[in-house]
Amino acid sequence: MSRVSKPYEIVERALELSTTDGLVVIADEHSSANLRWAGNALTTNGVTRGRTLTVIATVDGAEGTASGVVSRSAVTADDLEPLVRAAEAAARGAGPAEDAQPLVSGVPSSPDFTDAPAETGSEVFADFAPALGDAFARARSGGRELYGFANHELTSTYLGTSTGVRLRHDQPTGTLELNAKSPDRTRSAWAGRSTRDFKDVDPAALDAELAQRLRWAERRIDLPAGRYETLLPPTAVADLLIYQLWSSTARDAVEGRTVFSKPGGGTRLGETLAPLPLTLRSDPHAPGLESAPFVIAHSSGDSGSVFDNGLPLAPTDWVREGKLERLTTTRHTAALTGLPVAPAIDNLVLDGGGERSLEEMVAATTGRALLLTCLWYIREVDPATLLLTGLTRDGVYLVEDGEVVGEVNNFRFNESPVDLLSRASEAGRTEKTLPREWGDWFTRAAMPALRIPDFNMSSVSQGV
Repeated sequence: MSRVSKPYEIVERALELSTTDGLVVIADEHSSANLRWAGNALTTNGVTRGRTLTVIATVDGAEGTASGVVSRSAVTADDLEPLVRAAEAAARGAGPAEDAQPLVSGVPSSPDFTDAPAETGSEVFADFAPALGDAFARARSGGRELYGFANHELTSTYLGTSTGVRLRHDQPTGTLELNAKSPDRTRSAWAGRSTRDFKDVDPAALDAELAQRLRWAERRIDLPAGRYETLLPPTAVADLLIYQLWSSTARDAVEGRTVFSKPGGGTRLGETLAPLPLTLRSDPHAPGLESAPFVIAHSSGDSGSVFDNGLPLAPTDWVREGKLERLTTTRHTAALTGLPVAPAIDNLVLDGGGERSLEEMVAATTGRALLLTCLWYIREVDPATLLLTGLTRDGVYLVEDGEVVGEVNNFRFNESPVDLLSRASEAGRTEKTLPREWGDWFTRAAMPALRIPDFNMSSVSQGV
């Protein structure tokens, strides 16, 4: 066999080796660069490269079409035939796939399908690293310590199928998490950012934000559990609504298993979920949040199907002007439920028409309210209501008549994001944000801060 190493050549050769009815090949070329720091000093940095190949074989039988999926890393030309044969054997040994559909065809090919993969490297931090060094110096002089990491990944995905699909997508993903601590470690504050290239990340501004939060924490106020007017920052809103999106599969709703199921049968599509004109949407071409414009499915599950690989994605409103507009479907579940095809898309935006920043929302507060930093350890309690529980972290602050007057203890909360949308009294300005809890899996989000009149802090937590 001729030596092949370019990603598109790997894809083409794997397709040539196929002996089954259908084949899907996904080649992912990964590269990453990272920086880590502690105590106002860089500790490590590194660059990695890698390749993962996923082969999906399909076999038609009298009872239906079966599929077999095999993924391996560091694949070379010599590994191709054993990998294809393993996927074919898996398909022949499997029963009919419930989500079986004809493989996607008739999709225009990507003009850059044969180009070399895009790569990241330490140069992505060319401007960020010196600015971070300046932030270290300011932190030292201000009596605080900075900890954190910056990571940038670039994945070039090459998708080829036996039906002629030839698609390619380059996905940059950058994340920054920064913690500031007092020297005695009794006070801590966190900030995070999502970015495509680190050109829009300002370490000085982040350090100034964290310094202010540490000053707020100099006064400690203990509060009991209860319901409080609460300002949820964009990162917390993102964590809650990402979980809502993950829970919005049409099939589960039709079968009566989720918060989107209508009592007595059917779904809540068309119902008003929020009195505010909130629109929750995904768009693969959203500026600054661009994601794959076609389905990339390495396996089948509740919200994705390997048979849909290559299916074009379009802007989708999940909630429009407060009303439930769409639930996620594959081609298979769309046919089962009679609903439009609406695959999941790898970004999420909430628009509420608000213009105030979080700081302006704080200043407009009358009476008492809590200002959160972020949420973590979010877990589902009840799928029928989408009741979630979790903890606050790295700073809960008390606002009195428009001013932050101190830091309060952490809490465990019990809330449903769907219910929160129905009770939100104000939405701020939508801005890019990094989900803290789900940032390892979902980074492309833009959210406003939300004001909740009666957020349920169910118990006091000793978390940090």
